[in-house]
Amino acid sequence: MATRRISDEPAYVLHRYDWSETSLILEVFTRQHGRVALAAKGVKRPTSSFRPILLPLQPLSITYGGEGDVRTLKGAEWVGGHVMPTGEALLSGYYLNELLMRLLARDDPHPVLFDVYAATVRLLASGEPEALQWALRGFELLLLRELGFLPALDVQTLSLQPLVPEDRYALVPEAGLQWVSAEERQALTGAQWQALQQALDDPVPFAALLRECADLLALLQRPLRHLLNYHCGVGAFRTRQMMLDIQSL
Repeated sequence: MATRRISDEPAYVLHRYDWSETSLILEVFTRQHGRVALAAKGVKRPTSSFRPILLPLQPLSITYGGEGDVRTLKGAEWVGGHVMPTGEALLSGYYLNELLMRLLARDDPHPVLFDVYAATVRLLASGEPEALQWALRGFELLLLRELGFLPALDVQTLSLQPLVPEDRYALVPEAGLQWVSAEERQALTGAQWQALQQALDDPVPFAALLRECADLLALLQRPLRHLLNYHCGVGAFRTRQMMLDIQSL
């Protein structure tokens, strides 16, 4: 049986493992084929042309082939377009990669999510501090929706009753949107949830979220963190804990 060859596939490196003294196993996020594991043979040699290219948060075009769980990298080119994020933006990019590693099954294509990821990485690399939190929250929302973990944000999840614009609602991992008392200031109002749903329904939802709901995205850090922790089965993400440790220093 002829081995399958995939050529000129847009991709990002999510994670790298040592395989031998000279080779790596790469976890890559591709546009048309989802998360794929690749054996990158000889890339740790000083003479390897792949060595300076196979970095996280860099847009690549790759060629690979083979069957089974781990395929073989045949070629890789840096597409260009932005520099490597630095500082807090770099840690935020590693956080995006950790989310994808935990939540995406291998060989499960998500081309729309790939485009959102690429747009988010470009924003991180832009060096605009005010865009950092907006970009992360927008990506988290769209990741959860793409994987079927985000309920409709314009109705109460269990009753399907419309939201009352002035009332407050909490996003609960096992029950979706639930009404809470007005004293619960961590919850968003019905009007705010409806605005987020309207942005999600836009033909270009990531741009709509950043354009129309930036202030609301800043309020979503805690509820989205709880929802992501629940679906990933973790108490805290490694990259988030690393960020907190660095900030404490």
